[in-house]
Amino acid sequence: MTKERDLKQIRNACSRSLAGHYPQPLADILHGLAETVRDGEAPDMYGSGEIIRDFEAEVAQLLGKEAAVFMPSGTMCQQIALRIWTDRRHLPRVGYHPTAHLELHEFQAPQRLHGLETVLIGSPYQLMTLNDLQAVAEPLGALLLELPQREIGGQLSSWDELTAIIDWAREHNMATHLDGARLWECKPYYQRDYAEIAGLFDSVYVSFYKILGGIAGAILAGPAEMIAEARIWQRRQGGNLSRLYPYVLAARKGLTERLSRMDAYHQKARAIAAALAGFPQIEILPAVPQTNMMHVFIRGDREQLTEAALDIAEETGTWLFGPLVATQLPAYQKFELTVGDPSLDLSTDEIVTLFEKLFAKVEAAR
Repeated sequence: MTKERDLKQIRNACSRSLAGHYPQPLADILHGLAETVRDGEAPDMYGSGEIIRDFEAEVAQLLGKEAAVFMPSGTMCQQIALRIWTDRRHLPRVGYHPTAHLELHEFQAPQRLHGLETVLIGSPYQLMTLNDLQAVAEPLGALLLELPQREIGGQLSSWDELTAIIDWAREHNMATHLDGARLWECKPYYQRDYAEIAGLFDSVYVSFYKILGGIAGAILAGPAEMIAEARIWQRRQGGNLSRLYPYVLAARKGLTERLSRMDAYHQKARAIAAALAGFPQIEILPAVPQTNMMHVFIRGDREQLTEAALDIAEETGTWLFGPLVATQLPAYQKFELTVGDPSLDLSTDEIVTLFEKLFAKVEAAR
C-alpha cells in the first residue's frame, strides 16, 4: 500500500480536485489577508478592539442573535454553551446524536472538564427524530442538534420536524444549542435566512475554517448576558488569546467571498451525485444531497481503489479521493465528498470519465 507521505506528495502535485478548496501557498494566504485590512484597523488585544468587536457584531446580526464572541475553536464554543445552559437549569445532563462531534472527537471533554452527563439520542445511522427525543427517560438540561449531520452524509431534518423537536424541547425546559459548524451550507435546502434557522435555537456556534476557507476560529452567538458569561469561560479555558486578528481577517474574507456560493455548491453536489449514481459500483448518501456534502460508497477492494485513484491523480493532475474508510458492509468503502471551488471547475462529463478510468484500472488490476 502507498505510504502516507506519498499520498501527500501526490495530492500536492494535483492542480484539480473533485472536492474541497484549492490549496494556496502560505505567502499568498498572508498577502491576501493583508489586502483585506481596512483603513485605520489595528490588531485586537485580548478580545477587545474594533476589528474583532465589529466582526462579532456582524455575525451576530447575520445569525439574528443579540451578541457573539469569537473563539479559537468550535470545541471551546460548544462546551462553554452547554456548561452555561445546564448550570442555569441546575441540571448537568445534555442530549445529542450519537455521532455528535462532542461524542466522537473530544475525548469525553464535556464529562471530564465540565462534569456533564451525556445522553445519546436516536440511531447513529439516521437523523434524530421527535420520537427519539420523547423516548429519553431522564430530563435534560440542554439539547444539541447538528445542522447538517456530517457523519451521515450531511443530512438535514425537514423544517417541520426540526421545529417540532425544538418546540418539544422548550416545552420541557431544555435549552437548545445549534452545532452550526456547517450551518452556512444549510440555506439552499431550507430556503430561509440564517437568522431564521439560528433563531430556533437559544445559542449557535459557527465555524470559519471549513467551507469558508478561513485559518481557524469560530463564533458563539446568543443572548447578550449569555455571551458575556461565555467570555468569562473563554478566559478560564485559555481561549482569550492576546491576538486573534489573523483568524478574524480570514473569517471575514471567507464570509465575503464564499457565502454567496452556497447555492452553486449545492447544485453542483446534486449534479455530481446524479452522475455517480449511474455507476453500479457506487451508492450515494443521501441519494439527493441536501447540502454541498455527501458520502460516496464504492464497492470494491480498498487498496485497489486507492491505488487506481492515485494513478489517475498522477496521470491527470486530478485528485478524486484520499484514503477510503471501511464500512459495515465489507464490500463497500466510502469517502466524504464536500463540494467547493475546485468542484465547480470540473464538468460532470469529466467526472464521469475519471470514474470510468478508475473502475477500468481496478478491473485491470484483478
